[in-house]
Amino acid sequence: MRDYITIIGGGLAGCEAAYQIAKQKIKVKLYEMKPQKYSPAHSNSDLAEIVCSNSFKSNLLTNACGLLKEELRRLDSLLIRMADETKVPAGQALAVDRDVFAQKVTEAIEGNPYIEIIKEEVTDIREMIKDGIVIIATGPLTSDGLASQIQELTGQDKLAFYDAAAPILQKNSIDFVIAFYGDRYSQEKKKEETEEQWKQRLAKQEREEQSYINLPMSQKEYEDFWKALVEAEVVTLHDFEKREIFEGCMPIEIMAKRGRDTLRFGPLKPVGFDDPRTARRPYAVVQLRQDDKQASLYNMVGFQTNLKYGEQKRVFRMIPGLQKVEFVKYGVMHRNTYINSSQLLDETYRLKSIPNLYFAGQITGVEGYVESISSGLVAGLNASDDFRYGFRSGLENELEVQSSSQLQMTASKARSKKTSFFRIYGNRSFGEIYFYSKC
Repeated sequence: MRDYITIIGGGLAGCEAAYQIAKQKIKVKLYEMKPQKYSPAHSNSDLAEIVCSNSFKSNLLTNACGLLKEELRRLDSLLIRMADETKVPAGQALAVDRDVFAQKVTEAIEGNPYIEIIKEEVTDIREMIKDGIVIIATGPLTSDGLASQIQELTGQDKLAFYDAAAPILQKNSIDFVIAFYGDRYSQEKKKEETEEQWKQRLAKQEREEQSYINLPMSQKEYEDFWKALVEAEVVTLHDFEKREIFEGCMPIEIMAKRGRDTLRFGPLKPVGFDDPRTARRPYAVVQLRQDDKQASLYNMVGFQTNLKYGEQKRVFRMIPGLQKVEFVKYGVMHRNTYINSSQLLDETYRLKSIPNLYFAGQITGVEGYVESISSGLVAGLNASDDFRYGFRSGLENELEVQSSSQLQMTASKARSKKTSFFRIYGNRSFGEIYFYSKC
């Protein structure tokens, strides 16, 4: 067997897997096709580029994603550590400066003596898997050549859905005569406050908290915007609008077509805000979230879109406060492909039919940055285990753990055999990592 593990794809999952393997002092060859070739959604030459939202979701431990992040911190996840180090204000969520985040991850991977980065596209993995362990972490935008070979190896057609990203704006082009800072609920006027007391509190809050910019809309402004949005031209007109859109990242124009008030009960809901100009709740509110550490860039929350660039500029400038806004990046839509993991992979993200081939990241069907990172950690640690101790299929009889009491019995049995290895299993229903510690 080769004296290294091969990882294809330098995104979130691939980088996390590489780091976890390198921690075991096992050599890694990490293939990344950028900058020689870019996917339709990528533009940064660094590793671990994030292209949709800059949010890693909630940090609260009462939230599934917040709990998963804390588990990853305790398991020494490189990418969660980098996210914590590059965070920008976002209330209870963990949001990052996406460029600084990618730079720091790239520096950490490049500086690791056990990791060799090979910047070329991989289109043939048959030789790689003949005598070595391979992790495919090429993401939902896997290049055509490799995607065809994955389909051949798995014997199944790939699945797909459509995903979208929101525009990013320059803060200095926003009209703050209309726009105001504040988090939902904490910004609104309290019943016991006078208007003067409320405005004094807002002035203090604005100096301390600028993670969100809010753009209030009257009923007429909202209805004019809604009409223009549903009539605007999109890049392509396919039947995916009805069948293959991911509900958690739906283009705003498709959501708007579900009804005149749909947006007001979704990303444009005004609950928890009062317009400082009127001290009354607006009819609708558009939120912008800080996107970089300098607070010079903000992204449009919930405004994933497939509108043509010219239409984005025309329609989104109808929003009060954005009449002269400058776009740093327009929203885009792309087709995400993934494999049928529940049938093809075992509990460790390993392909059942080829025991030395793992998958990790969004190509497995997980959704979200944190979930992708967790899958990379799970695949990396299990690949390391296989590298040292040989391939095993699923839960071994001597390590089959179904309760805490059985775990103690298993540990005792393993110690009696002088073994010292562990398995980590991932739950692909986006929630938990089951950690089996070293015996």
